[in-house]
Amino acid sequence: MAISKQRKEEVLDQYSEWIKKSEAVILVEYTGARMKDINAIRAKVRDAGGEFHIVKNTLARRAFANSGMELPADYLVKSTAITFAFTDPASTAKALTESTKGSEFVKVKGGFMGGKALNAAQVKSLSDMPPLPVMRATLLGVLQAPAGKLVRTLAEPARGLAAVVKAFSENAPAAA
Repeated sequence: MAISKQRKEEVLDQYSEWIKKSEAVILVEYTGARMKDINAIRAKVRDAGGEFHIVKNTLARRAFANSGMELPADYLVKSTAITFAFTDPASTAKALTESTKGSEFVKVKGGFMGGKALNAAQVKSLSDMPPLPVMRATLLGVLQAPAGKLVRTLAEPARGLAAVVKAFSENAPAAA
């Protein structure tokens, strides 16, 4: 069933807004996938803070053009679905790849991150990255390690002196 011109404009505006808000956009081909599989993908991606929508190629092409992004020609052929990563691109890409694992019907075409085009291999490596909270914790640990070592180094002479004084006081004869 064809949609009205007004509805197309509303959808186009929505996609353009989502593209601008997204930290990453991943395009997939879903030829032959069942609706049950599509809904499972949607749920996983939504849990990761993103959106997964089946789009018309012409509307998607116009939405990307409105956002100033140049798409490689082979990204918008056949059936296309777009994943919008609003918060954490790595966890959204991971949710997408985990939910499509073992499915020969869904293939990653490529995507965009930071205004630059990504191929399927780059999207795969993005999905292999740890989520943002894990990266923050790792960075915090790296930043705190030198400070902790510095504190231990500065405290060591005082601790050594205290140990000598304690040993001397335990071994010293009692004053008369």
